[in-house]
Amino acid sequence: MSLWAWALEAYARPGAAEACLDLQDRHGQCAPLAIWAAWAAGAGRWPDAAGLSAAVAAARSWNAAAVEPLRGVRRRIKAPVPPVADAAREALREQVKTVELAAERLLLETLEALTPPAGARPSPAEALEAACAVWSGAAPHAACAELARRLYPA
Repeated sequence: MSLWAWALEAYARPGAAEACLDLQDRHGQCAPLAIWAAWAAGAGRWPDAAGLSAAVAAARSWNAAAVEPLRGVRRRIKAPVPPVADAAREALREQVKTVELAAERLLLETLEALTPPAGARPSPAEALEAACAVWSGAAPHAACAELARRLYPA
């Protein structure tokens, strides 16, 4: 199963979206990178240290160039912005949301292309912690464990 197809399926699982957004918004992590890490571990395609660093560098670059700016615009225009009519503002917000999702999909496709065909198989929680630690220097253990539990329910 492709990463994108798995991500859509996994993100729809109960509590997964909330756990992912918590990791992103409260802990400053990259949600697409976290989803990729859980998928790569679950698929037995976990990269070596150099591969993980390359994936984080790719995520950091695209996140800064496209995903975060789009997310920022979407969030800033969530509330009314006079004198723009609410219906017009909300229509634009939905368009930005669609483009933001396309940017996240492009990041996930890029990460999938960087993923080796076979490798170590850490648990999804361990993979999330490793990716988060490379992303920010520290891994929020409880948030990583919660997201792993939501993406891979027992």
